[in-house]
Amino acid sequence: MKLQVEEIGAHGSTHTMAKLQGMEFWRQTLRGAQYVLAPMVDQSELAWRLLSRRHGVQLCYSPMLHAQVFVRDANYRKENLYCEVCPEDRPLIVQFCANDPEVLVQAALLAQDYCDAIDLNLGCPQMIAKRGHYGAFLQDEWNLLEKMIQLAHTKLSVPVTCKIRVFPEIEKTVEYARLLEKAGCQLLTVHGRTKEQKGPLTGVASWEHIKAVRKAVNIPIFANGNIQYLGDVKRCMQETWVHGVMSAEGHLHNPALFEGRSPVVWEMTEEYLDLVQQFPCSLSFVRAHLFKLWHHTLQVYQELREELAKVKTLEGIIAVNQELKRRCQEEASNKQDGETLNGDLPLPHWVCQPYVRPPPKDAGKEESGVRGKRALEEEEGTNLELLSKNKQKKKLRNPNKCFDPSVKPKYAKCEQCGNPKGNKCVFHLCRGCCKKKSFREIADCVGHGLFFKTKHEKSLQLQNVETSETEIKHPPPPPEIKA
Repeated sequence: MKLQVEEIGAHGSTHTMAKLQGMEFWRQTLRGAQYVLAPMVDQSELAWRLLSRRHGVQLCYSPMLHAQVFVRDANYRKENLYCEVCPEDRPLIVQFCANDPEVLVQAALLAQDYCDAIDLNLGCPQMIAKRGHYGAFLQDEWNLLEKMIQLAHTKLSVPVTCKIRVFPEIEKTVEYARLLEKAGCQLLTVHGRTKEQKGPLTGVASWEHIKAVRKAVNIPIFANGNIQYLGDVKRCMQETWVHGVMSAEGHLHNPALFEGRSPVVWEMTEEYLDLVQQFPCSLSFVRAHLFKLWHHTLQVYQELREELAKVKTLEGIIAVNQELKRRCQEEASNKQDGETLNGDLPLPHWVCQPYVRPPPKDAGKEESGVRGKRALEEEEGTNLELLSKNKQKKKLRNPNKCFDPSVKPKYAKCEQCGNPKGNKCVFHLCRGCCKKKSFREIADCVGHGLFFKTKHEKSLQLQNVETSETEIKHPPPPPEIKA
């Protein structure tokens, strides 16, 4: 099926073109992709996408991009999408988080020439998504979602897709998927977890929900959740009948997952670091990838974990990687026949393999000896060297600063958008909303340093002074006296 859309050119001219939809879009534009790399914040950058494509991935998503920031910030666009054109990096879907139809379309119009489709993130369950009112926290606002997808479907020259989380009820999830399809969604990725299933409560994704959606709609469906090995991919496709399978965390621990291989970690890290040198990205992205890849080994060599956390250059990261490789190779060569070094792991710790989260009932139990993500964050908070660069700066400015979310004060919300409001704002708003209100009403807010009223009054005074000076220099002619 094809849709005739009007594409707006750079100079305002329009022309009509055909846009592929549904199954045709998946078969032709996406080349029938079955193995898919998930959109991940700060983790699916160009270098990682290229590594993924070399090892079995057939379709990649960009990291989740904030639509409003993408519209207003040219540097943000350049860093995240307008980089060097890379023919290898296709097909590519760009994902946005948004909660406003017009903003989503504005961002998508700026991105559509650099990708094959635009994806709306309706699956992010994190607290930042709750504060920003996007991701999985829009899943109950069906009227808004319908408007967003309909407008994007009508205005864009590329298809619109969505990534969602499920509701606890299968029937409601199916109804939700049908609504999105009817609004214009051309491909749907279903993460088989609810928005409450995250962190220590992650649990197992429901393939039953995914299968029910697959049966109920006529657009391509990708499944997401429970993917650790290639065998899981094949089993998921057999059980749910989906068109493709997406992996996020499993792929971060083993980039060769879709090849059905478990290579030694240094093979993947060295190839990735070579790509980073060709296609530079933030050092924090690189460090995060190595923490995932070397996860099991860094439990053995704790001092190198600390070294990797502290290093501040790409050369330093490469050096830590080489030392990890040297130690693992030495350990492997000294291993006696029949000797087991794996502990609870199915393979030696220097081989790419998944990380299995502790079950919810054990997460947070200190006596169990298993340290979850939160425990590691709290431990890092006690050591300045293990904090991120930004947190180190904050700690130096304020030694009493605490990074433990459980003891942080709860912020008062902005009356308009729900984000944290400025403590000294005279309107009780966040900076963004305060700026709009102050500009609209020509008012001042000392708390946010906004002085629209003051500047307006000064401008009027200056105009009056200039008018007076003009009258002095060029007085009006005397009135004409009639005889």
